[in-house]
Amino acid sequence: MTSPYTCILFDLDGTIADSAPGITESLAHVFEELGRPVPSPEELRLWVGPPILDAFRDRAGMTPEESAVALAIYRDHYLAKGSKSSPIFEGIAPVLRAIHESGVPLALATSKPEFPASVILDHGNLTQYFRVLSGASIDEIRSAKKDVIAEALTRFRMIGADVSRPIMVGDRDYDIEGAEANGIPAIFVEWGYGHEGEQGGAIATVGSPAELLPLLLG
Repeated sequence: MTSPYTCILFDLDGTIADSAPGITESLAHVFEELGRPVPSPEELRLWVGPPILDAFRDRAGMTPEESAVALAIYRDHYLAKGSKSSPIFEGIAPVLRAIHESGVPLALATSKPEFPASVILDHGNLTQYFRVLSGASIDEIRSAKKDVIAEALTRFRMIGADVSRPIMVGDRDYDIEGAEANGIPAIFVEWGYGHEGEQGGAIATVGSPAELLPLLLG
């Protein structure tokens, strides 16, 4: 097979791993610790995808100071429990293995900080397939998907990878828009946490992991 792409970037939450249960559990813990009403599971599920610090501000109406406290509580709980409650979606591991074996370099591009992201990949025995891991910086200055994708491309260049024809794979409009901001195409996956209409701008939409291989590897 000859891939039409020289490097491939994958989102994590909702694309590789079903991380919503761990994330929503940790978010509920934050609200309990802060003495705030805990949003419904359906509402908390909407928090999965965008940078968590932005969600504390935009969805919970927290001040920067309150958001910083909430983030610290969230990270402590998530690292202790949540990151271990993120099973890998069925069918994803063979896709990542096939891409790796084809010689096309893979990058993780996630708004999650790199350490918990690496824990999820390690638990799923997937780290071996990735040449680059790009996530949010610890201070959340780099957390927007466009910035995470830009960092992944920079790290690809640093290892000598060909970035002339990259592509992004993700499940939310943040992934599609972040890719577009970097001038690269994106594929939208339907098994994640996206909603109707979020696939706008993607060059293709797939309903199962197996559908990715013909698109990514030719």
